[in-house]
Amino acid sequence: MITTSPIMRNRSEYLPLWTTSMPRHVSTRIGCLFLFAAMLFTPFTSHAQTSPQPSTALQFIPVSPCRVADTRNSTGPFGGPEMSAGSTREFNIPQSACSIPSTAVAYSLNVTVVPSGPLGYLTVWPTGESQPPISTLNSDGRVKGNAVIVPAGTNGGVDVYVTDSTQVVLDINGYFVPSGTTSALAFYPLTQCRVADTRNATGPLGGPTLSAGTSRAFPVQSSSCGIPSTAQAYSLNVTAVPQGDLQYLTTWPTGGTRPLVSTLNSPTGEEVANAAIVPAGTSGEISVHVTNASDVVLDIDGYFAPPVTGGLSLYTVTPCRVIDTRSGAGAFSGVLKVNVEGSTCAPPSTAQAYVFNATAVPDGGLNYLTLWPDGQTQPVVSTLSAADGAIMSNMAIVPTTDGSVDAYSSNSTNLILDLSGYFAPSDVGTLTVSTTSLAFGDVVKGSSETLPVTLTASGTAPVTINSATISGAGFTVSGATFPLTLSPNQAVTLNVQFAPTAGGAVTGALTINSTSPTNPTSIISLSGTGSHVVNLAWQAPSNSPVQVTSYNIYRSSGSSSSYQMLSSTAQMSYVDSSVQSGTLYSYYIESVDSSGAQSGPSNSVTVTVPTP
Repeated sequence: MITTSPIMRNRSEYLPLWTTSMPRHVSTRIGCLFLFAAMLFTPFTSHAQTSPQPSTALQFIPVSPCRVADTRNSTGPFGGPEMSAGSTREFNIPQSACSIPSTAVAYSLNVTVVPSGPLGYLTVWPTGESQPPISTLNSDGRVKGNAVIVPAGTNGGVDVYVTDSTQVVLDINGYFVPSGTTSALAFYPLTQCRVADTRNATGPLGGPTLSAGTSRAFPVQSSSCGIPSTAQAYSLNVTAVPQGDLQYLTTWPTGGTRPLVSTLNSPTGEEVANAAIVPAGTSGEISVHVTNASDVVLDIDGYFAPPVTGGLSLYTVTPCRVIDTRSGAGAFSGVLKVNVEGSTCAPPSTAQAYVFNATAVPDGGLNYLTLWPDGQTQPVVSTLSAADGAIMSNMAIVPTTDGSVDAYSSNSTNLILDLSGYFAPSDVGTLTVSTTSLAFGDVVKGSSETLPVTLTASGTAPVTINSATISGAGFTVSGATFPLTLSPNQAVTLNVQFAPTAGGAVTGALTINSTSPTNPTSIISLSGTGSHVVNLAWQAPSNSPVQVTSYNIYRSSGSSSSYQMLSSTAQMSYVDSSVQSGTLYSYYIESVDSSGAQSGPSNSVTVTVPTP
């Protein structure tokens, strides 16, 4: 039994993974025909649908591909038994061995079936919600897989329903968290582009064909598809063109250990494709392993990278059927325009890419079907193919510029598009800082001065202040504990204090780190001067015949013998804060009576103010 590696249970049950295909540019092999193909179906939606309700903005955190569940293994929460016909089973993904946190809001999964016979359909959805009237994949009895982005349900779980008995395998390559979460990545759509094709001339992104049991790294970022070095994961369509039976193909980030998962399978030797979000490895490369000789084609429709201007967030929706030509115009070939925004699913006009589950129900052999943005030139890529006429499904992230997408079918087929989400500009939460500098001026050593800094969240989403760190001798900050999340229009005031421990000029900085996409790091410069003072104290005359009402303080500086009156006070002490560092001062006091008469000078004292 398969417990630790993606090998087959028997010759017809290889372990598959995700799908997305390409036009055939080689001769088409005649595939096996299955008499029970007509038994396969996807659920019709006969009742009226309401527009799906969007989630909050989500961003992606990639993980090394990991096996969450495999019902072929021993009985357990993530193992057996095999799912029986018409049954539903819950898988609480955060409790698996893949170390997915409970904070995950949605998952990027690969769902694979190893059926006992024809499988009408499998559906996956968040635990705790009603089963949606859509399908995730179908099988004519062969091992098949399909990628899916599904929200986390109760306890982080997902539910799986099967119409017929089958083994089920769940693999994960990443998860989504609220936009603005530290280290989460935004999505950047690309015009669909061919990254690599081993059927082409020998080269880093070309031939030769991969031999049986070999692995190869592809320098994705060196392609002509405009993928930047900041990309940390790729949204790919991986296609295999096998030389014969292909047990499985696996993709993973170069530099890591090959994971015990698979991306796709082709037990009958047909071209097979599957969508795959693959983390970037060493130098941005990804690795591909094949168990049997096969050509490999990599197409890209976008990438995930740190949030900057132009980055998009995922909004999941209750799965909704955009189009089903079986209940409309019927099978088509050539180009079909699909108005997604104008469908009953009604995603917003801000959507710049749709997440579909695309299912083809061909009338016969289907060379390929391609989805791309309406109004653009049809790219030389494909979304799925079904040369043997079997029903085929594949997840497809399709960019859009006008709320519509185009579909091209090389042969007569029905098309079902189910919408599970879309990518759009994030709800933006920005942090406004009240000042870029604080100048404390002269502050006497041993005392302190405090100035405020106000941080305000603006925009349409919360902002998390992760930390506020301060540098510079004598500077401290108080007023809040971090991390601290501010709702839109909420503010917090920090108190920055300067308490010099020595004389002289001091500089520093207050550094604010937050999830604000426009200014994740804000730096407030700090300056102040620690100053010295001279404290004078005296006693009242003990033999004065008249009452003393005040005292005059006289001072000379440097070597001068000329004294100037500095101040007058009724107290018997005085603080001279007007001194300069490194200067010698001399002082004496005269008492003054009620008539204004002054006494003679007291004894003098001499003080040298230290140099900072």
